[in-house]
Amino acid sequence: MLKRTLFFANKTSITTKWEQLVVKTESGEKTVPIEDIGFIVIENQEIYVSIPALNKLIDNNVAVIFCDAKHMPSSMLLNLNGHHTQQELFSNQIKASEPLKKQLWRQIIKKKIKHQAQHLEKTAKPFEVLKFHESKVLSGDTDNREGAAAAHYWKHLFDFEFKRERYGDYPNPFLNYGYIVLRAAVARSLAASGLLCTLGIHHHNKYNAFCLADDVMEPYRPLVDAKVLQIMNDYKENELTTDIKLALLSVLTETVYFKTTKSPLMVALSRTASSLQQCYNGTAKKISYPRLWN
Repeated sequence: MLKRTLFFANKTSITTKWEQLVVKTESGEKTVPIEDIGFIVIENQEIYVSIPALNKLIDNNVAVIFCDAKHMPSSMLLNLNGHHTQQELFSNQIKASEPLKKQLWRQIIKKKIKHQAQHLEKTAKPFEVLKFHESKVLSGDTDNREGAAAAHYWKHLFDFEFKRERYGDYPNPFLNYGYIVLRAAVARSLAASGLLCTLGIHHHNKYNAFCLADDVMEPYRPLVDAKVLQIMNDYKENELTTDIKLALLSVLTETVYFKTTKSPLMVALSRTASSLQQCYNGTAKKISYPRLWN
């Protein structure tokens, strides 16, 4: 079932009763079944959330995302006990060999570059060189085809001079917000599959609690890029307004395509996470990623 995303930008009280989320605002009160919720974004600094409500949300594997004073997502709560064989799954992940991790990273980078090429082709931009880089990715991407592909991708994606930077100018804030949403969605799916988000395949940083999410999300990034291009055409805004944030959140419901089925991104992420779990326990060799466009 496709889960709902709730975005709270105004002063609100959030409590729980009878497996329902009770949302009180100045304009009234409404309830939402907790089992229908996948993500909550809490933007306003004066929102009250009860501890029982948070516990109910976490028990139902809802990713609760908190924003900082600048209204940017800064942290999130995830269920750390979301699978019945948690200890065994953690153990398989921790014991994963270096050759396995290098082969998994090769798969991830090849798929990321493939999707970047498809996005450039879809927008009538030069894409052939990315096909070349995709074909040359080695185990562990030891010669950094990812970086070479990214340099070409960002040079040609927009119709103006652009430098991809975390704290850069427009449309970097749009991209950053979309990637944070995607990262939260990936982390939620990994946690539900019993995997430890802190322990990455390639990313490793003692200050990063979501290294595995940063790894697994890479091939999905072009979907956010496409959403940002759409927003730039639709809104003609340079500022990250509430409407644009809501549009970026809608990336979670974008349709993606597996060989014989199609599904919303939110559902596809669960399939990707489950396939990675199977790679760790030895029952599969490939991470399952969908096509982003048909």
